[in-house]
Amino acid sequence: MTTVFTILILILSVVIHEVSHGWVAYALGDPTAKLAGRLTLNPLVHLDPMGSVFLPLILFITGSPILFGWAKPVPYNPYNLRAGRWGPAIVALAGPVSNLFLAGVFSIIIRLTMGAVPIAFFQLTAMIVIINLGLAIFNLIPIPPLDGSKILFALIPYRYRAIEETLTRYQLFFVILVITLIAPLLMPIISFLFQLGTGLPV
Repeated sequence: MTTVFTILILILSVVIHEVSHGWVAYALGDPTAKLAGRLTLNPLVHLDPMGSVFLPLILFITGSPILFGWAKPVPYNPYNLRAGRWGPAIVALAGPVSNLFLAGVFSIIIRLTMGAVPIAFFQLTAMIVIINLGLAIFNLIPIPPLDGSKILFALIPYRYRAIEETLTRYQLFFVILVITLIAPLLMPIISFLFQLGTGLPV
């Protein structure tokens, strides 16, 4: 049951992450996600078999120090965004911000209900906080195709945009690199933020 609840929390958190991209793009003038029917919290619309189910299950079973996954990316047209060169960065930032918001809300719930709720409820809310912190921090890594890369590309001068093309071309390699080498190093950051938010150690 722990495995099932953990994966369900991850799926719902990833769905909220992706829908946040779409809503912000829509607010900035791009209706692509809305026209594609992707501005919904229905998980079935967003599920990616590999990233939403198979990979999280494998990571959980193998005892990975960090659990993560992805849904099908919400489509948007950067040329429709009213924010110009900053549009893609704002849309990208919406995903991690949504996860940080969820982590913050449930951290407050933990603080307010400490000692007054069943241990099962406490474990569930703690898992929500940890998973959403992990998703936010992981996606802020400035490597394609993660959200952090869109923020990085908006910050660097246009004359260096060839770097974006090079990094994007080898994004599969970078994803493997992040999963195997960088992701395990994020746990101390997640633990610190969890303790900061909830007042409890991991």
